[in-house]
Amino acid sequence: MYAEILKRMTTTQIQLIKKSWKYLQQVKPEIIGDVFYSKLFADTPSLRKMFPKDMDSQYRKLIDMLNIIITRLERLDELSGEIAAMATRHAGYGARPAHYKMVGRALLWTLEKGLGNDFTAEVKQAWAQCYTTMADAMICGADESVVK
Repeated sequence: MYAEILKRMTTTQIQLIKKSWKYLQQVKPEIIGDVFYSKLFADTPSLRKMFPKDMDSQYRKLIDMLNIIITRLERLDELSGEIAAMATRHAGYGARPAHYKMVGRALLWTLEKGLGNDFTAEVKQAWAQCYTTMADAMICGADESVVK
């Protein structure tokens, strides 16, 4: 199932994501993390309780995860074990399939704010496809961990 899910992105989408992420890497990870989580919690305050009081390490985890995913966009199937483990951890924290849409909205909003005019419709679509691909894989991984 992962192999099918993880092959949804086009070469052009991968290039757009990598190029835009390279630009965003010039911003301090704490700023990106703070903007993302502030938006997520402003939109859905009930999610705040799922996270630690001190968010500094969470900001770093977010950026590290994005770096790993973006580095391997051409070979996402190599991450299937990590995706399954992350899905299981997130399910243990209380993450449910509906939460992934909320996270996706906050991520796209954060990218739009960070990229400004460079967040074109094509870049937005590439990021949306990337996020949907990962979210679907995570949901599938969480479902499979429940079955085991």
